[in-house]
Amino acid sequence: MLRVLLSASIGLAVSTGVSAQEVMTPEKLWQVKRVTALGLNKEKTHVIYSVTTPSVANNDFASKVYQVPVKGGKSQLLNAYQGLLVDSNISPDGSKKLFHEKVNVESVLATHRHKDLSQANAYVFDDLNYRHWDTWNDGGFKHIFYQDLVTEKKVDIMEGKPYSSPTSPFGGSSDYIWGPKGENIYYVSKKLEGTEYVTSTNTDIYRYNLASKKTTNLTQNNLGYDKSPAFSAKGHLAWLQMDKAGYEADKNDIIVRIKNKEINLTEHWDGTVNSFKWSPDGKRIYFVAPTDGTIQLFQVSVSAKSKPKIKQLTKGQYDVNGIVAALDKQLVVTRSSMNRASEIFRFDLRKKNLTPLTKVNDAFYAELDLPTVKKHMVTTKDGQEMLTWVIYPPNFDESKKYPTLLYLQGGPQSALSQFYSFRWNFQVMASQGYIVVAPNRRGMPGHGVKWNEDITQDWGGKAMQDYLDAIDDVAKAPYVDKKRIGAIGASFGGYSAFYLAGNHDGRFKTFISHCGIFDLRSMYGTTEELFFVNHEFGGPYWEQSNASISQTYNEFNPINFVDKWDAPMFVIHGGKDYRVPLGQGIQAFQAAKLRGLESRFLYFPEENHWVLTPQNGIVWQREFFKWLEDTL
Repeated sequence: MLRVLLSASIGLAVSTGVSAQEVMTPEKLWQVKRVTALGLNKEKTHVIYSVTTPSVANNDFASKVYQVPVKGGKSQLLNAYQGLLVDSNISPDGSKKLFHEKVNVESVLATHRHKDLSQANAYVFDDLNYRHWDTWNDGGFKHIFYQDLVTEKKVDIMEGKPYSSPTSPFGGSSDYIWGPKGENIYYVSKKLEGTEYVTSTNTDIYRYNLASKKTTNLTQNNLGYDKSPAFSAKGHLAWLQMDKAGYEADKNDIIVRIKNKEINLTEHWDGTVNSFKWSPDGKRIYFVAPTDGTIQLFQVSVSAKSKPKIKQLTKGQYDVNGIVAALDKQLVVTRSSMNRASEIFRFDLRKKNLTPLTKVNDAFYAELDLPTVKKHMVTTKDGQEMLTWVIYPPNFDESKKYPTLLYLQGGPQSALSQFYSFRWNFQVMASQGYIVVAPNRRGMPGHGVKWNEDITQDWGGKAMQDYLDAIDDVAKAPYVDKKRIGAIGASFGGYSAFYLAGNHDGRFKTFISHCGIFDLRSMYGTTEELFFVNHEFGGPYWEQSNASISQTYNEFNPINFVDKWDAPMFVIHGGKDYRVPLGQGIQAFQAAKLRGLESRFLYFPEENHWVLTPQNGIVWQREFFKWLEDTL
């Protein structure tokens, strides 16, 4: 069956349509249109959104912009939308605008240091923070500017400073906002340099006063992340805050400042917040957060006089990915599931129901037989109840036996929810004839703070046992082919594949590791965010007198178990991955090959920790399933 399904997707050309009773394939996945909400129009009557269509032939993407009434109705194509959206970068009085651009601050490039050598190609560094995510530091930093719309004079409010705002690599224009009256600019930045920068998560929220040109740190007492500043209609500032220094996956709380008093609205709630929006009247905040293997919508009351009250607003087998806008009686949100890419929905605050505003991919999915996604509870070895998603192939037949994949989630502290990935796509995997087992193992948000933190400095402990407990439990079913079980994952999931390869007692017939950590020592020596490994590993590998650190680098290090590897290993890595550098994948591939194991190395020179371009994405999928066909 697998060979038949795969042979149907060998050609690179993508058909324009699909016929009934077909299943999702790698090529069809790249026909799925990507819906992005841009915001409301100024009258707050329409949602403006973009639809991005991948082009495999051109290896790029094309986008069109539409608007749809908030109350529901037909979408309308917009030839231009500039001026239609509420522009948060324009000052309250309409006289100025905010923007950011890159400014050269330090002499790092050889051509800056040696003016007579214009053809030189070299970088000179005296400290760490020399590269980040997928980019080398060239001496430039993103700075915030404001510009007078009449005189066109612009002012760099961070002039000469070796700091960035928006923050890298994923910060955007939401990292800076106008104050309610336009006299101040509020922005997020991590004002540290070199070694301090790479060992810290201490971003702060700053206030810049246009008249005095004075900058004030509003969150200097907090040593973790402070981000996402937003004002209510009443002028109260809210933001997201993590308390623990150096811990990127700490509990994320909503903080509100009312009359110079800070209130933690979610302090006593056993969860972590992804993002939030103020209600129009400023009396409550709506937010999205992981819970029970999904991401759902919540609200919390805001008052200086009473205890915050948190209420869950949605519940279902889907993710509410984000809040686009909050109106008096309704919210505009985006929603996805493992079987459907994100679309825009309206949530009625009185009826508590979700209504689709866009149905961009409905016709496409209607032509496919879709997998079935079920929630399965597993009792772990230490007696905990662990939610596990099980995804069954289309037209699943319990009387047959199916090859099965144990999915190993990355992060390690990232939610295994109802996400829709364009690479690790469960819909595609199941549609190729595999059962997919996706456990919410230790280290995932949505099951309480303790469950999330239980993985720290215990990478090879409870989380690995959780994986084994999940696959052992599901494999009891007669339709699971116990002789054809594979383990697959990326990042921490790739680490998990490498680790389990030496610690699986014959459970798995094959492994796939994408951008996985193979050697914790060399990972510590080459990754660009040292705060991550300091927190997760306990510290540097040379501090072996610390029992926890010693256990991490010895008992939990995949490289130490290569002599026990006994199954095929497929290694995938991106050349511009500086989070988990290329050497990790190369070491693993060479080890597997020198051990005499069936192994393969897929290298993407221009991709980072992810694979983003259409043709590379299809290569990834084809090679992924070719490997499974050959080894499972």
